[in-house]
Amino acid sequence: MSLVAGIDSSTQSCKVVVRDATTGELVREGRRSHTDGTEVDPQVWWDALQGAVQDAGGLDDVSAIAVAAQQHGAVCLDDDGQVVRPALLWNDTRSAEAAADLVADLGGGGTGRQAWADAVGTVPVASLTSSKLRWIADHEPDAAARTSAVCLPHDWLTWKLRGDGHDITALTTDRSDASGTGYWAPSSGSYRPDLLELAFGRSVHLPRVAMADEAVGETPTGLRLGPGAGDNAGAGLGLQAGVGDVVVSIGTSGTVFGVAQVPAVDPSGIVAGFADATGHFLPLVCTLNAARVLDATARLLQVDHDELSRLALSAAPGADGLVVVPYLEGERTPDLPHATGAVHGLRLETSTPAHLARATVEGLLCGLADGLDALVEQGIVVRRILLIGGGAASEAVRSLAPAVLGHPVVVPEPGEYVANGAARQAAWVLSGQDGPPVWQDASTKRYEADPVPAIRERYAAAREHVLDRPT
Repeated sequence: MSLVAGIDSSTQSCKVVVRDATTGELVREGRRSHTDGTEVDPQVWWDALQGAVQDAGGLDDVSAIAVAAQQHGAVCLDDDGQVVRPALLWNDTRSAEAAADLVADLGGGGTGRQAWADAVGTVPVASLTSSKLRWIADHEPDAAARTSAVCLPHDWLTWKLRGDGHDITALTTDRSDASGTGYWAPSSGSYRPDLLELAFGRSVHLPRVAMADEAVGETPTGLRLGPGAGDNAGAGLGLQAGVGDVVVSIGTSGTVFGVAQVPAVDPSGIVAGFADATGHFLPLVCTLNAARVLDATARLLQVDHDELSRLALSAAPGADGLVVVPYLEGERTPDLPHATGAVHGLRLETSTPAHLARATVEGLLCGLADGLDALVEQGIVVRRILLIGGGAASEAVRSLAPAVLGHPVVVPEPGEYVANGAARQAAWVLSGQDGPPVWQDASTKRYEADPVPAIRERYAAAREHVLDRPT
C-alpha cells in the first residue's frame, strides 16, 4: 500500500492527512494551530507544519506529498531567500486603497474594472497579492527595495519542503494559486509582468507555474512533491467536484465556487476568475465574513454553538423581520473593506436571543446566496451544491441553507477537504496517470426546504444602508 500526505496550511491552523494513494482511505492525521493576525511570519507556518506532521505520526512511510494553503498572501524574499517582512494575508484590508489605485491605473471606474477582468479574470480588491505589493511599495519602500522574489504561502512551504535553502530560483507554484495574484492570466496561462511592475514598481522573481500533475521535486528524504494548490482549488479536488458542482464553503472566509470549462470575466469584480487544480477553471466569490460571525454571535449571547443553532431553529423564518448584515471584518463581496456589521428591524418583539441567532444564520447565508447568483450570471449551471467548512457543522446552517440558497444542499461528512485535495494531488503525481485517482466519496446528507424569497429581499434592503467608512 502506497501512502500520500496532504497539507492544508490555512489562516488558523495546519492540518496533515495521510491517505492510501489508491483508495483514499484515511490512515492518520495531525493538526497544529497558527497565531492570529492578518500578517504573519511564515516561520509560524513552517513550525506548525512540522508539529502537525509529528502529530500525524511522521512521514517515514509516505511516498508523495503536496501542500494546499490560503490564497493571496504576499511572501517577500530577499536575494538569500530570507523573509523581508511578515506575510500580508488575504484578510488584511489595509491594501483596499492600493486596490482602488490599481483599478484607477487602468482607467478607473468601469473602464479599469473591465481592463483588469479582461487581463487576468479578476478585478483588484484588498485581498489580492498585487494589492498587497502596491501597499508595501507605497508604505514600506525599504522592504520593497530589499525584495527579490514574491511567492504565495503554499509556494513557500513547498520550497521549504524541498530543502532548497536560499535558492529563490527554485520556487514553484501552480495555476490555481497563481490565478489569485492579479498578475497571472488564466486565459493564457502566463504571467503578466507589466501588471506586476504596475503593482510593485519593478520586476521581481516569480515562482515557475508547474503543471497540475507535475512532480516539482523531492524532499531531502525522497518524498515526491506535488505542485500544490490554493485552498479553494484544494477543496474542490478533495471533494472530487466536477463541472456543474458548486461548493459553498463556510470557514474563516466564505466562498462559493464552481468548476467551469471556460474562464470567467466579470468586470463588476464580484466573481474572481480563478483556475482550478486540474486544468479547468474555478470562478469564485469570496466573503470575508463566515464562520467567525457565528462565533461572535455565540459569544455575544454567551452560548455554545449547539445552543446557538437550537435558538436559531426555534425562531420563525425571516426572524420576524430582524436582519443581520454580518460585515464584522469589513467585506470583500461587496467590496466594502471598512464597513461594519449592522442590525435592522430591531423591535421589542424581535429583541430575543432566538431572533438574533436566526437573523445571524440567515444573514451569513444571504451573503453566500448573492455569490451563487453572481456565478449563475457567469454561466455556471447548478447541478448540485456541496456545503462544507466549519460553519457547515451547525445544524441551523445546514437546515436553513436550502431556503436561502434556493436549492437543495448536499452536506458531506466533516473532513479536511483542502488537505484531502492536496493528498489526492500527491497520489496523482505519484501514479503518473492522466487524471487524479477516483476515491470513494464521503457519505453525504441531503437537506431540502422551500425557498423563502422574503428573507433575501429584506437582507438586500438592509445591505443597501451599509456604508464603507474608514476608521
